Amino acid sequence: MKILIILFLSTVIFASDILTNYRLNGIAEIEKQMDLELSQTEYWNNLLKEKDTTFGYIEKYSNILTCDKQSSTLTLYAQDKTNKFKVIKKYSAFTGKIKGDKKTEGDRRTPIGIYNILKKLSKDTNLNEFYGPLAFVTSYPNLYDTYRGKNGSGIWIHGLPVNEERDEFTRGCIAINNKNIECLNNHIDINKTILIINSKKVKKNVDKKTLASILSQLYKWRYAWLYNDIDTYLSFYDSKFVRNDGVDFESFKSYKTRVFKKIEKKSIIFKNINVIPYPNTDDTFEITFSEYYKSDTFSFTGDKILIVKIDENNNINILTEK
Repeated sequence: MKILIILFLSTVIFASDILTNYRLNGIAEIEKQMDLELSQTEYWNNLLKEKDTTFGYIEKYSNILTCDKQSSTLTLYAQDKTNKFKVIKKYSAFTGKIKGDKKTEGDRRTPIGIYNILKKLSKDTNLNEFYGPLAFVTSYPNLYDTYRGKNGSGIWIHGLPVNEERDEFTRGCIAINNKNIECLNNHIDINKTILIINSKKVKKNVDKKTLASILSQLYKWRYAWLYNDIDTYLSFYDSKFVRNDGVDFESFKSYKTRVFKKIEKKSIIFKNINVIPYPNTDDTFEITFSEYYKSDTFSFTGDKILIVKIDENNNINILTEK
């Protein structure tokens, strides 16, 4: 009871402070105060208490597909009514003939990484019978693949040949039997599904303190961006940063410095945030979100991707972005 009273009084005092600030300084100061609160670890710690962090912090996706290349399995997880991820189906799968992470076109390896499903192919789209009745096209190579110089294309999840035998391996795709590919199709919305491929079991039950730290720093980065603090903003970028279009850190720094000197009022909103540990790493995460940005001279609405590395001080360092 005492705890509830304390919490109530704290809320009343906080609300009173907001009203006083608004009375004296107007809505702009309230917005700034709220933006600062979003960058505090305490906010994210409280938010994550009841959140399922099996695969990280997930706002956008209701289905997770995991591929364990070591055990040759493809597993489908879906959110239940309580928003917890539960195993729905587990399929035996064929993967690339050659072990290891895919690096180049034609190396017959299945990539390790985090991928979206871009589209579905079927007989109606003239899918070759070799791939069975259905195929799902993945986003390989993704942003982090390109950053590391990996190339190639055509990594799919597909079925098996309709009228011929096939080997028990692929040229890099993930193949499951035709009954299972039909089953998978019935259980997923490709726009709400993410694929995580690992050389072994995909990491689960991600530490909430780590996620809270990353999310608070994401909003510290946003706060610096929003309020034209160029030094703090740039401090989040790794010295080896390269943007998806090839712009290196020094060029990026020069460009952003010119933009920040305009001292424009900005509106920046993040939605559908996802923070997922990158497979086969201990310190790298993929952060994705829908971004709304508007200033006096520019506006953008679309998807944003950051690949970040955590240093020994638990600070995020942005390696690449798109």
